[in-house]
Amino acid sequence: MAMTLAGTIAAVLTPLDDNLQPDLGEHLAHCQRLLEQGCDGLSPLGTSGESMSFSIAERKAILEALLKGGLSPDILLPGTGAASYADTIELTRHALSVGVTSVLMLPPFYYKAVNDDGLFDAFSRIVDGVGDERLRICLYHIPPVAVVPISHRLVGRLRAAYPGIFVGVKDSSGDFTNMTGYIDQFPGFAVLSGGEAMIKPILEYGGAGSITGCANLVAPDIALVTRHFRDPARAAEVDAAHHRLARARMAITSKPNISVMKAILAQQTGQATWRQVRPPLSPLDDAAVQPIVDALAALGTHA
Repeated sequence: MAMTLAGTIAAVLTPLDDNLQPDLGEHLAHCQRLLEQGCDGLSPLGTSGESMSFSIAERKAILEALLKGGLSPDILLPGTGAASYADTIELTRHALSVGVTSVLMLPPFYYKAVNDDGLFDAFSRIVDGVGDERLRICLYHIPPVAVVPISHRLVGRLRAAYPGIFVGVKDSSGDFTNMTGYIDQFPGFAVLSGGEAMIKPILEYGGAGSITGCANLVAPDIALVTRHFRDPARAAEVDAAHHRLARARMAITSKPNISVMKAILAQQTGQATWRQVRPPLSPLDDAAVQPIVDALAALGTHA
């Protein structure tokens, strides 16, 4: 069963032990907490999950551990994108082999200034190489990091060539016009915000929801917005949550956000494994994140 690309989807962080190996037990426990806090789905092994710092074998093991821990495959949207389309094929085949049919997919990102023809060829080779009609792909448009955009023209070509496969996009560009362009041009295409400040506006325009890293800390507020943005009786409550989320994101991203969120989770859970990040990222100590903790507390968030 394919995942429903809608609502509140957390871009899940990955805890690491002292040897910088994934702490699979705490990762599962964190995912379970996120579901209890209102998340509709989980996207492990994305940007926030440090996916590009893990080997193919490690990425497979992380996904398998979540399933063995009892998580349903139809709430998981693992990142399977890689710089090599061959690695993307292997990771995507693996996801399907363990029952996960929906994946979040970066474009091949190492070479910059590539054209849509090259990207179309890469995605075509991935779909054909996977060769499974169950596959559902949520494209990952994150030009600030990948520096390889997913254009409207490319989406149109892919959807025409592979009906039913390319079903949505996570847009982390921060460009509202780009997000609404997907909605205007592709009816039924799920557009999900990669940033908290855009969640309410894109939902009101016809978007599907969000896939964000800050959900690791502020999932209840995101769930409030995604579930009740249409309810006039809760308009003031939703607006307040929306404004908290925008300010929370500004606070969290005032320093390297993955390290910030992990340091805060270490404080909240008492689990030291949350303090670790894989190089080239560097961990932050309590003193460095305390002003952010204080700012989030002042906003009334759960961090």
